[in-house]
Amino acid sequence: MQPINVMLNGMPGNVASIIAGHIILDDRFNLIPFSMTGVEIESKSHKIKELNINLIKPNEREEITPKLIQKYPHLIAVDFTHPRAVNKNGEFYVKFNIPFVMGTTGGDRDALNKTVLSSSISAVIAPNMAKQIVGFQAMVEYAAETFPDLFKGYTLQIKESHQKGKADTSGTAKAMVTYYNRLGIPFTEDEIIMERDPKVQKEVWNIPEGYIKGHAWHTYTLTSANNTAKFEFSHNINGRDIYADGTIDAILFLHRKIKDGIDTNKDKGVVYTMIDVLKGK
Repeated sequence: MQPINVMLNGMPGNVASIIAGHIILDDRFNLIPFSMTGVEIESKSHKIKELNINLIKPNEREEITPKLIQKYPHLIAVDFTHPRAVNKNGEFYVKFNIPFVMGTTGGDRDALNKTVLSSSISAVIAPNMAKQIVGFQAMVEYAAETFPDLFKGYTLQIKESHQKGKADTSGTAKAMVTYYNRLGIPFTEDEIIMERDPKVQKEVWNIPEGYIKGHAWHTYTLTSANNTAKFEFSHNINGRDIYADGTIDAILFLHRKIKDGIDTNKDKGVVYTMIDVLKGK
């Protein structure tokens, strides 16, 4: 098949750059040499392997994007930018009819979904692109649906640690709150313990020093009322390679939906999740 044209936005950010490196090596894709970036980025380009990526500032993208669409047909955008940019970027992709994979967390997710649903494009929107973590979330959701109030009377502690530069609370941790509520535990997103201090991460959490600048550690602890029973679930990710596989699957899934013509009736967009991607339907 013809390689899928992919525009990976968010470079020179670490996550975007690492995923770009994986996409470049995959002959199913053509990573175009352009990436939308933030106004605070001073450099005009960023090199990934042998490809020089031109960085597009917010005030340039309105002029440049129509030319890119013409040069790279059937373009799919992949967004790993900044939480503050989530909704504006979603509106931008809709304006230019660019299907997209939103890997950036944060923003107003309800508004983002509505933006896509009221458009003629489709998107994969997920708080986490790691397939295995999404699968773990699905297992907890199944328990919540099948055994409601299973942990009624228990207390919950959610701790998450990410690199210092991550501005928002983990989208994965926030998503898990709803499931534990349905399992009978009153808990709010504000109660999530968020760690961003490298010293604490190294000395208290025992996160390997080589991954202090790039990790995602989560622990969910459920304790009975009389402290005689405790259940603890953890998923600790070092580095960012795990997100590349899920992102690639999401691109392929979205491309297939568009190609088969079953994702939209041209009047209304469709929002897919990583669960849809995992099911492949």
